[in-house]
Amino acid sequence: MKTELITLSLAHSPDSDDLVMWWPLTGMRGPDGVAVDGPLGRPVIETGRFRFETAARDVEALNRLVVGGKDTPSVGGADTSPAGAGEDDPYDITAISCAAYPFIADRYAITRSGGSFGEGYGPKVVVREDAGVRTVGALRGKRVAVPGVRTSAFLTLTLMLGAFEHVEMLFSEIPGAVARGEVDAGLLIHEAQLTFAEQGLRAVGDVGVWWQGETGMALPLGLNVIRRDLDARYGAGTVAEVSAMLSASIRHSVEHADDSHRFLVLNAGERTEWNDRALVDKYLSMYVSGLTMDMGDAGVAAIRELLSRGAAAGVVPACVRVDPV
Repeated sequence: MKTELITLSLAHSPDSDDLVMWWPLTGMRGPDGVAVDGPLGRPVIETGRFRFETAARDVEALNRLVVGGKDTPSVGGADTSPAGAGEDDPYDITAISCAAYPFIADRYAITRSGGSFGEGYGPKVVVREDAGVRTVGALRGKRVAVPGVRTSAFLTLTLMLGAFEHVEMLFSEIPGAVARGEVDAGLLIHEAQLTFAEQGLRAVGDVGVWWQGETGMALPLGLNVIRRDLDARYGAGTVAEVSAMLSASIRHSVEHADDSHRFLVLNAGERTEWNDRALVDKYLSMYVSGLTMDMGDAGVAAIRELLSRGAAAGVVPACVRVDPV
C-alpha cells in the first residue's frame, strides 16, 4: 500500500539566490507550474515521506505574514511584543529577514543553511547621479525609500544613520522612484545592488561595508526558518530531517550551476537581467556563499550581534532564542 506523502509549504523571495536553492526539491518547473521534460522535471533530492510546494513572495510580504500582520515597531518605543500566529502560520518553511526573527523565535527555528550574509558588502544606499548628496550622513532627516521596515537592510541603515524619513515600497520600485526624484535616496536589495548605475544612480553608502567596519562580522540579511511544531505534527526529529533535505537541495543547486541557471532563465519573466549569465553568477557568488551552505558559529554570532544592537536601539524586541538546526 502506497503511503501518502506529507506536503510541506516552502516560501521564498523572488530574487535569484532564494529561487535557485529549492528547485532540486520539486523538480524544475516553469512559471506555469509545468515540469520540464526528462529527469530534471522530478525532484533530484531524496525527500522521503515529504513533498514540497514552493511559493515566491516579496520578502517584506513574507515578514508580515509570518509575524501575523502585526505592525513592526518604530524606533523609540512602540510595542515590541511578539505576535503569535500559531496554527495560522502560513508556511512550514519560509524565507524571512533576519530583523523579523525576534517576533517569531518562539514558533520558528532558523535552519543552518539557506541564509544570506553580506560578507563585506550589502544593500546599497543610492541617490541620483546629479544629487548633491555625497555621504549617507547627509541623508539624516531626508526621505529614503526602503524595501520594508522589517527588513535587515532597514534595521542596519537605522543603526548606521539614525533618524530619517523612510518611505516603504516594493524593492523593485525603489530605483525608479529615486531616478524620478520622488525620494531623496533609496535602499537597494536583490540584483539592483549591481544594476543601479544603469538607471543614472550613484551609491553613497553600503550597509554591509559599514557593518563589517563596526563589528568585523558578516551582515545577516535573509534567514530560512522552519516551524518548530513539525516535530509534534510528524514525529520527533522531523525538523532536523527536513533541515537536512534543505541543505542537500542548496548543495545540489550550487554544484549544478548550469542547471540552476537554466531554471532561472525558465522563470525569468520580465527579469531580463537573469539572461546575463555573468551578472547572475556574480550575484549568486555574493549571496549563495559558504555561510549559506552552513552559517556555522560565525553566522550565529553575527545574527545575535545584529539582533542585540537592534533591540538596544528599540527597533526589534530582544531575542534570546537563536538556536539554528
